[in-house]
Amino acid sequence: MPRISSPIDGTTIAYDVAGSGPPVVMLHGSALSRAIWRGLGYVAALQDEFTVVRVDLRGHGLSGKPHDAGAYRMASLTADVVAVMDDLELPEAHLVGYSMGSRVGFALAATAPERAASLTSLGGTYQSQAGQIEKVFFPGYLAALRDGGMQAFIDGQQRGGSDLGSSTRTAFLANDPEAMAAYFEQSEIEPGLSEDTLESMTLPTLLMAGTADHSRHDDSERAAKLMPNARFVPLPGRGHGNTLFPAGPVLDELVPFLQRGGQRLPTGGRT
Repeated sequence: MPRISSPIDGTTIAYDVAGSGPPVVMLHGSALSRAIWRGLGYVAALQDEFTVVRVDLRGHGLSGKPHDAGAYRMASLTADVVAVMDDLELPEAHLVGYSMGSRVGFALAATAPERAASLTSLGGTYQSQAGQIEKVFFPGYLAALRDGGMQAFIDGQQRGGSDLGSSTRTAFLANDPEAMAAYFEQSEIEPGLSEDTLESMTLPTLLMAGTADHSRHDDSERAAKLMPNARFVPLPGRGHGNTLFPAGPVLDELVPFLQRGGQRLPTGGRT
């Protein structure tokens, strides 16, 4: 398992690589890890045509887990991903992110556009998440996490009616609750991207979100209207938690998009 030290603060960042072909960097959601991409079948579907790079974002998986909220600034998260790409000598890569991973992808594509061949956002948003994260999890999620750890975090979601699969519960329980609390604290105050910034982002972009994931659906649809080379594909009936599975309908859009995504479209085009 390759590991690097973040150029920002020395935090260990873990990643792995499978397959060969154009590189695709895959970024997981909050409180998950790179394991979701293999467990849900994405690695198997992509590795015959692409070099699949799965990154554990700081605070998650086998990466380092700082307890200071300031360690989770978006600039640090994007710098970690660039450092992984540098370690692999990848001048650019296709970015595929789910939820928080998509926000990292948006930020990286905005601040280092030369490193992003394309962007795929799955259940993601470009906007600030201030006051929005509890809508994904449950009201009082941060206090529950701080007071009761990961089990209280899981219990709160289940009381709210979330049907967490065994793999998601396992991923959540593997987290360090102090690191997760720090991570979410910072996530609540990150500013997001302006609509003017989106209008200037010309890279090919695919946005997908469930029709029952109301805010992410609306944000994704809005981003597709603002970005010159973007397309929005709704996922009928899906909420936020099941954006990625079943994987088939997502892959039916993602694979062809990646296959034709190596060439940037002219400004004003559409994917």
